[in-house]
Amino acid sequence: MTITMYQASVPVFQRLLANCISILKKAEAHAHLSGTDARRMTEAKLAPDMFPLKVQVQILADGARGCVARLAGQELPAPDARQFAVFNRGYHQDFAESHHTFASLIAYLRDAIDYVDAISPANVDGSENKPIEVTWRDNTRYFHGLPFLRDYALPNFYFHLTISYAILRIAGVPLGKQDFEGTPIYSTGPATPHQTWQH
Repeated sequence: MTITMYQASVPVFQRLLANCISILKKAEAHAHLSGTDARRMTEAKLAPDMFPLKVQVQILADGARGCVARLAGQELPAPDARQFAVFNRGYHQDFAESHHTFASLIAYLRDAIDYVDAISPANVDGSENKPIEVTWRDNTRYFHGLPFLRDYALPNFYFHLTISYAILRIAGVPLGKQDFEGTPIYSTGPATPHQTWQH
């Protein structure tokens, strides 16, 4: 079986964005039960020179949306549209200040999931050699589809998801590895050429 560009991108983003929503819901519940200021949690950083949780989550959502948009050849609102930035940002002023509650961050993630869900295999498959451009602040990076996904978009996506998880774990939210991974998907039996899976 050969994995397709769609299989390597859209389902990964769908699953892990949903996992991030579950993590944020746990954090919100923890803040309520412990009497912790939820806004302080969304402003928390892993290190002084890193972005806070609220920005890590925004970058995560934007990266997923921007990645599949480019692989699918979707027309972007502008070369440097904020919601399609694909990780190529580094300034606090590049991020909206409205996303400072768990509710707004969860809504932002859901918007990204809705966008990703609308992308079909026919849109993405065959994009291995598609020319990809990522522009931000007059700086353009050039890729082809497969290395863009494999070597740039996915590593960045996992980075920001990991940082988000770590910030909340340090803040005392009772998270475990399965919160990051989501519900395991097991084989129903020994591996076969036509495998059946179940959650």
